[in-house]
Amino acid sequence: MKIRLGYDITMTHPQYTPMALLLNIHYSRASDLLIPDILVTEPAIPFAQYRDSFGNLCTRLVAPPGQIRFRTEALVADPGTLDFKDPNAIQHDVSTLPDECLQFLLASRYCETDKLMDVAWANFNSNGNGFDRVQSICDFVHNHIKFGYQYARNSRTAWEGYQEGVGVCRDFAHLAVALCRAINIPARYCTGYLGDIGVPKDPAPMDFSAWFEAYIGGHWHTFDARHNTPRIGRVLIGRGRDALDIAISTVFGPSILNSFNVFTDEVPGE
Repeated sequence: MKIRLGYDITMTHPQYTPMALLLNIHYSRASDLLIPDILVTEPAIPFAQYRDSFGNLCTRLVAPPGQIRFRTEALVADPGTLDFKDPNAIQHDVSTLPDECLQFLLASRYCETDKLMDVAWANFNSNGNGFDRVQSICDFVHNHIKFGYQYARNSRTAWEGYQEGVGVCRDFAHLAVALCRAINIPARYCTGYLGDIGVPKDPAPMDFSAWFEAYIGGHWHTFDARHNTPRIGRVLIGRGRDALDIAISTVFGPSILNSFNVFTDEVPGE
Protein backbone atom coordinates (compact mmCIF):
# COMPACT_ATOMS: atom_id res chain seq x y z
CA MET A 1 0.00 0.00 0.00
CA LYS A 2 0.98 3.67 -0.29
CA ILE A 3 0.79 6.25 2.47
CA ARG A 4 0.57 9.99 1.90
CA LEU A 5 2.03 11.84 4.85
CA GLY A 6 3.50 15.14 5.91
CA TYR A 7 3.09 18.21 8.06
CA ASP A 8 2.28 21.93 7.89
CA ILE A 9 3.62 23.97 10.81
CA THR A 10 3.77 27.74 11.30
CA MET A 11 5.68 29.60 14.00
CA THR A 12 6.41 33.23 14.80
CA HIS A 13 9.71 34.63 16.12
CA PRO A 14 10.37 38.21 17.26
CA GLN A 15 14.00 38.10 16.08
CA TYR A 16 16.46 35.98 14.13
CA THR A 17 16.25 32.63 15.91
CA PRO A 18 18.44 29.52 15.46
CA MET A 19 16.49 26.28 15.25
CA ALA A 20 17.13 22.54 14.99
CA LEU A 21 14.40 20.39 13.42
CA LEU A 22 13.91 16.63 13.34
CA LEU A 23 11.21 16.14 10.73
CA ASN A 24 12.68 13.84 8.09
CA ILE A 25 11.72 10.18 7.78
CA HIS A 26 14.37 7.85 9.19
CA TYR A 27 17.02 6.51 6.79
CA SER A 28 15.77 2.96 7.44
CA ARG A 29 12.73 3.84 5.29
CA ALA A 30 14.67 5.67 2.56
CA SER A 31 14.09 2.95 -0.04
CA ASP A 32 10.32 3.21 0.58
CA LEU A 33 10.10 6.89 -0.33
CA LEU A 34 8.27 7.23 -3.64
CA ILE A 35 8.09 11.00 -3.19
CA PRO A 36 10.73 12.29 -0.73
CA ASP A 37 9.83 14.37 2.31
CA ILE A 38 11.69 17.52 1.24
CA LEU A 39 11.43 20.37 3.73
CA VAL A 40 9.88 23.51 2.28
CA THR A 41 10.08 26.81 4.17
CA GLU A 42 8.01 29.94 3.54
CA PRO A 43 9.71 32.34 3.23
CA ALA A 44 12.47 30.35 1.55
CA ILE A 45 15.60 30.38 3.70
CA PRO A 46 18.88 28.42 3.61
CA PHE A 47 19.31 25.41 5.88
CA ALA A 48 21.80 22.61 6.46
CA GLN A 49 21.33 19.00 7.48
CA TYR A 50 23.40 16.63 9.60
CA ARG A 51 23.22 13.24 11.33
CA ASP A 52 23.00 13.31 15.11
CA SER A 53 24.67 10.76 17.39
CA PHE A 54 21.69 8.38 16.96
CA GLY A 55 21.74 8.53 13.15
CA ASN A 56 18.69 10.77 12.82
CA LEU A 57 18.60 13.36 10.02
CA CYS A 58 18.35 16.85 11.54
CA THR A 59 18.02 20.32 10.01
CA ARG A 60 19.70 23.53 11.18
CA LEU A 61 18.45 26.96 10.19
CA VAL A 62 17.99 30.50 11.41
CA ALA A 63 14.36 31.63 11.29
CA PRO A 64 13.88 35.31 10.34
CA PRO A 65 11.70 37.66 12.40
CA GLY A 66 8.00 37.14 11.81
CA GLN A 67 6.09 34.06 10.74
CA ILE A 68 7.70 31.05 9.13
CA ARG A 69 6.02 27.99 7.67
CA PHE A 70 7.48 24.48 7.48
CA ARG A 71 5.77 21.91 5.30
CA THR A 72 6.27 18.73 3.34
CA GLU A 73 4.22 16.07 1.56
CA ALA A 74 5.69 12.63 0.90
CA LEU A 75 4.53 9.30 -0.49
CA VAL A 76 5.73 6.11 1.19
CA ALA A 77 5.44 2.51 0.02
CA ASP A 78 4.50 0.35 2.98
CA PRO A 79 4.10 -3.46 3.17
CA GLY A 80 0.83 -3.02 5.07
CA THR A 81 1.86 -5.59 7.66
CA LEU A 82 1.36 -5.41 11.40
CA ASP A 83 4.24 -4.66 13.76
CA PHE A 84 6.41 -7.77 13.99
CA LYS A 85 6.17 -9.75 17.24
CA ASP A 86 8.41 -12.60 18.38
CA PRO A 87 7.05 -14.27 21.53
CA ASN A 88 10.23 -16.36 21.70
CA ALA A 89 12.59 -13.37 21.95
CA ILE A 90 14.57 -13.67 25.18
CA GLN A 91 16.09 -11.09 27.49
CA HIS A 92 19.88 -10.88 27.32
CA ASP A 93 22.26 -10.87 30.24
CA VAL A 94 23.77 -7.39 30.48
CA SER A 95 27.27 -8.80 30.08
CA THR A 96 26.38 -10.14 26.60
CA LEU A 97 24.66 -7.03 25.20
CA PRO A 98 26.19 -5.21 22.22
CA ASP A 99 28.02 -2.02 23.19
CA GLU A 100 25.42 0.15 21.42
CA CYS A 101 22.72 -1.09 23.79
CA LEU A 102 24.35 0.00 27.05
CA GLN A 103 23.32 3.67 26.79
CA PHE A 104 19.71 2.51 26.52
CA LEU A 105 19.93 0.90 29.97
CA LEU A 106 20.77 4.20 31.69
CA ALA A 107 18.53 6.86 33.16
CA SER A 108 17.84 9.88 30.95
CA ARG A 109 16.11 13.26 31.24
CA TYR A 110 12.56 11.88 31.09
CA CYS A 111 13.18 8.27 32.16
CA GLU A 112 14.27 8.08 35.82
CA THR A 113 15.05 4.40 36.21
CA ASP A 114 16.26 4.92 39.80
CA LYS A 115 12.85 6.15 40.97
CA LEU A 116 11.05 3.30 39.19
CA MET A 117 13.40 0.47 40.15
CA ASP A 118 11.24 -0.84 43.00
CA VAL A 119 8.07 -0.59 40.89
CA ALA A 120 9.68 -2.53 38.04
CA TRP A 121 11.11 -5.39 40.11
CA ALA A 122 7.98 -5.71 42.25
CA ASN A 123 5.70 -6.00 39.23
CA PHE A 124 7.71 -7.62 36.42
CA ASN A 125 10.42 -9.79 37.94
CA SER A 126 8.36 -12.95 37.48
CA ASN A 127 6.65 -12.03 34.17
CA GLY A 128 8.53 -14.38 31.86
CA ASN A 129 11.86 -13.59 30.27
CA GLY A 130 12.08 -11.27 27.29
CA PHE A 131 9.04 -10.68 25.10
CA ASP A 132 6.50 -11.62 27.80
CA ARG A 133 8.16 -9.28 30.27
CA VAL A 134 8.13 -6.31 27.89
CA GLN A 135 4.53 -7.05 26.93
CA SER A 136 3.53 -7.17 30.59
CA ILE A 137 5.09 -3.72 30.99
CA CYS A 138 3.05 -2.46 28.04
CA ASP A 139 -0.11 -3.95 29.54
CA PHE A 140 0.62 -2.26 32.85
CA VAL A 141 1.37 1.16 31.34
CA HIS A 142 -1.61 0.96 28.97
CA ASN A 143 -3.96 0.38 31.91
CA HIS A 144 -2.21 2.71 34.36
CA ILE A 145 -2.17 5.91 32.28
CA LYS A 146 -5.36 7.56 31.07
CA PHE A 147 -4.87 9.04 27.60
CA GLY A 148 -6.09 12.54 26.76
CA TYR A 149 -4.68 15.48 24.78
CA GLN A 150 -5.82 17.75 27.60
CA TYR A 151 -3.23 16.02 29.81
CA ALA A 152 -0.28 16.94 27.56
CA ARG A 153 2.68 18.52 29.35
CA ASN A 154 6.09 18.59 27.73
CA SER A 155 7.95 18.52 31.06
CA ARG A 156 6.29 15.36 32.46
CA THR A 157 8.76 12.57 33.24
CA ALA A 158 8.19 8.83 33.47
CA TRP A 159 8.05 8.99 37.27
CA GLU A 160 5.53 11.84 37.16
CA GLY A 161 3.47 9.95 34.58
CA TYR A 162 3.42 6.95 36.91
CA GLN A 163 2.32 9.12 39.84
CA GLU A 164 -0.26 11.20 37.94
CA GLY A 165 -1.71 8.38 35.84
CA VAL A 166 -2.52 10.62 32.87
CA GLY A 167 -0.74 11.65 29.70
CA VAL A 168 -0.32 11.41 25.95
CA CYS A 169 1.61 8.93 23.81
CA ARG A 170 5.03 10.25 24.87
CA ASP A 171 4.14 9.62 28.52
CA PHE A 172 3.16 6.02 27.77
CA ALA A 173 6.47 5.53 25.94
CA HIS A 174 8.58 7.19 28.64
CA LEU A 175 7.12 5.08 31.43
CA ALA A 176 7.47 1.84 29.47
CA VAL A 177 11.07 2.70 28.51
CA ALA A 178 12.00 3.50 32.12
CA LEU A 179 10.45 0.28 33.44
CA CYS A 180 12.25 -1.82 30.80
CA ARG A 181 15.59 -0.23 31.64
CA ALA A 182 14.96 -0.71 35.35
CA ILE A 183 14.87 -4.50 34.84
CA ASN A 184 17.90 -4.47 32.51
CA ILE A 185 16.15 -4.53 29.13
CA PRO A 186 17.57 -1.91 26.73
CA ALA A 187 14.81 0.39 25.49
CA ARG A 188 14.82 3.43 23.22
CA TYR A 189 12.20 6.08 22.52
CA CYS A 190 10.82 6.51 18.97
CA THR A 191 8.75 9.13 17.20
CA GLY A 192 7.13 9.13 13.79
CA TYR A 193 3.91 8.92 11.80
CA LEU A 194 1.11 6.55 12.78
CA GLY A 195 -2.18 7.17 11.01
CA ASP A 196 -5.57 5.58 11.49
CA ILE A 197 -4.85 2.79 9.01
CA GLY A 198 -6.54 -0.53 9.69
CA VAL A 199 -8.34 0.92 12.73
CA PRO A 200 -11.42 3.13 13.24
CA LYS A 201 -10.84 6.79 12.44
CA ASP A 202 -9.96 8.94 15.47
CA PRO A 203 -11.85 12.27 15.29
CA ALA A 204 -9.07 14.06 17.18
CA PRO A 205 -6.54 16.05 15.11
CA MET A 206 -3.59 14.01 13.84
CA ASP A 207 -0.22 14.38 15.58
CA PHE A 208 3.16 12.72 15.47
CA SER A 209 3.17 9.54 17.53
CA ALA A 210 5.55 8.07 20.12
CA TRP A 211 6.36 4.41 20.79
CA PHE A 212 9.46 2.49 21.84
CA GLU A 213 11.77 -0.36 20.91
CA ALA A 214 13.18 -3.01 23.25
CA TYR A 215 16.29 -5.08 22.57
CA ILE A 216 15.40 -8.74 23.05
CA GLY A 217 16.25 -11.87 21.11
CA GLY A 218 19.19 -10.19 19.37
CA HIS A 219 17.08 -7.49 17.70
CA TRP A 220 15.21 -4.26 18.42
CA HIS A 221 11.44 -4.92 18.59
CA THR A 222 8.65 -2.35 18.28
CA PHE A 223 6.23 -1.92 21.20
CA ASP A 224 3.45 0.64 21.68
CA ALA A 225 2.16 0.99 25.23
CA ARG A 226 -0.44 3.59 24.29
CA HIS A 227 -2.30 1.49 21.69
CA ASN A 228 -1.00 -1.84 23.03
CA THR A 229 -1.79 -3.71 19.84
CA PRO A 230 0.16 -4.27 16.60
CA ARG A 231 -0.52 -1.52 14.07
CA ILE A 232 -0.18 -0.99 10.31
CA GLY A 233 1.61 1.90 8.61
CA ARG A 234 4.10 2.97 11.29
CA VAL A 235 6.73 5.30 9.71
CA LEU A 236 9.74 6.14 11.85
CA ILE A 237 11.27 9.61 12.07
CA GLY A 238 13.79 9.26 14.88
CA ARG A 239 15.13 7.25 17.81
CA GLY A 240 16.85 8.35 21.01
CA ARG A 241 17.04 7.93 24.76
CA ASP A 242 13.83 9.90 25.30
CA ALA A 243 11.86 12.82 23.85
CA LEU A 244 14.68 15.26 24.60
CA ASP A 245 16.94 13.56 22.04
CA ILE A 246 14.38 13.60 19.25
CA ALA A 247 12.36 16.76 19.75
CA ILE A 248 10.57 17.72 16.53
CA SER A 249 11.86 21.28 16.99
CA THR A 250 14.41 22.85 19.30
CA VAL A 251 14.26 26.64 19.32
CA PHE A 252 17.10 28.78 20.70
CA GLY A 253 15.04 31.85 21.53
CA PRO A 254 11.45 33.04 22.02
CA SER A 255 8.91 31.39 19.73
CA ILE A 256 5.15 31.10 19.26
CA LEU A 257 3.55 28.05 17.65
CA ASN A 258 0.73 29.31 15.43
CA SER A 259 -0.48 26.12 13.78
CA PHE A 260 0.47 22.45 13.76
CA ASN A 261 -0.99 19.97 11.30
CA VAL A 262 0.14 16.40 10.61
CA PHE A 263 -1.47 14.02 8.10
CA THR A 264 -0.99 10.30 7.50
CA ASP A 265 -3.44 8.70 5.08
CA GLU A 266 -3.57 5.49 3.08
CA VAL A 267 -3.88 6.25 -0.61
CA PRO A 268 -7.31 4.87 -1.64
CA GLY A 269 -7.47 2.14 -4.23
CA GLU A 270 -3.97 0.82 -3.53
